[in-house]
Amino acid sequence: MEDIAKFCIDFLEKNNCEYAEVRIEERDSNGFILKNGIPELSGFDFIKGMGVRFLLNKTLGFVSLNDFSKENIKENLKRAIKITKNSSKFNNNVSLSNENSCFKNYKVMQKIKLNDITAEEKLKLLKNAYENIKGKNLFGAFFSLSDEVCKKIYVNNQGSKIVSEIPRVNFVYYITVKNGNETSQRYWQYGATGGWEKVKEWNLANLMSNEVKALLNNLRNGVRLGKEKFDFVVGPEVTGIMVHESCGHPCEADRILGRESAQAGESFINKNMINEKIGSDVVNIVDEPGIEGSYGYFLYDDEGVEDRRKYLYKNGKINDFLHNRETAKDMNVKSNGSARASNYDKEAIVRMSNTFLLKGNYNENELIKDVKRGIYMKNFMEWNIDDKRWQQKYTGSECYLIENGEVTKPVKNPVIEITTPMLWKSVDAVADNFELHAGTCGKGESMQAIPVTFGGPSMRLRGIKLG
Repeated sequence: MEDIAKFCIDFLEKNNCEYAEVRIEERDSNGFILKNGIPELSGFDFIKGMGVRFLLNKTLGFVSLNDFSKENIKENLKRAIKITKNSSKFNNNVSLSNENSCFKNYKVMQKIKLNDITAEEKLKLLKNAYENIKGKNLFGAFFSLSDEVCKKIYVNNQGSKIVSEIPRVNFVYYITVKNGNETSQRYWQYGATGGWEKVKEWNLANLMSNEVKALLNNLRNGVRLGKEKFDFVVGPEVTGIMVHESCGHPCEADRILGRESAQAGESFINKNMINEKIGSDVVNIVDEPGIEGSYGYFLYDDEGVEDRRKYLYKNGKINDFLHNRETAKDMNVKSNGSARASNYDKEAIVRMSNTFLLKGNYNENELIKDVKRGIYMKNFMEWNIDDKRWQQKYTGSECYLIENGEVTKPVKNPVIEITTPMLWKSVDAVADNFELHAGTCGKGESMQAIPVTFGGPSMRLRGIKLG
């Protein structure tokens, strides 16, 4: 594969390209879907191909292919060069930031190799989880279990060569329970980098059982509250989705520059808002790819830039944006390793990795004890947010009333409707019970779904009017 990559680089340089990079990927994956205890779908895929990007006449060109014969490569590159030259007549004026060349070979180890686990064993795990919850109150259950090993080589004409191998596992579930004429649904996702040992750690049968119990308790015993003001203590899952949606996305530099307007949306942030106050002093949110075991893990992005921790909100102020090499050049900074592609046939764009609120100095019980009348929102049922990541809504799932510092009865689906500044300025205390949760983040056109994690500890929000 190195010879193929070098062939592409040499050909592009001979055709006067100012910059050239090749990303070759090999993905071996399989997945299983169980619906109401019945195996519904399975897939076994092996995908191999490469994406080639280059800069010619200040215009970016991109081509992908999975036929590695040199004649085919040459013909595709010629065609891409011709198209890019024609496009350059429109004065695109693209340039990329100067970055250090990197030479690295890294691999995520598997204690229990994914390829050593049979399809029968994987289906058995899902069936056991279903058997643990089936009964008259279960209205429906959808389980999806998948795994993948991605091998990748990245080479550019500035001296970088990065070889990686990253295995990932992923479990998604939808559970619907019924009590009388009422139903309630819970959706969530678990994901990690590593081998089958990660799946075993999740203890899916016990996890599903606890989810059903919580949903039924809420349906049977939950109370509905009026539209008054409450203090909220939200758990790590809720903190995580808030971080992802109202900090991570609006800090993507391509959104800020208006380049995602017709696809993923825009941002309320503009490039002059660095150091502007967005939250309270205890709000510190970072994006950090290199966390071992995390679903969004990597050490070098898909432009060959080394990962690092980025402080997006620091002490309540907007501090940094997520950049690829193009947006970094536009804003006169260095790239911070935030370019990712979902597959070989997609161009890398600005993406999150592991985005989370840093932990504080309290435990969760201390946050609750200092609330006279409030709501403990352990997790959520649904969320939505507008295209500029300003106005948002979070509907709770497993939630409880807080009365005089004590968690009491369940609360049915309380809703937080709030703007981003109001949300983060209302945070007065952050706990130390840090958690990361997996997600699949969508962006781009055509849609690029990539693995990420989001999270943090529990946090307390003061004076939120119930939606």
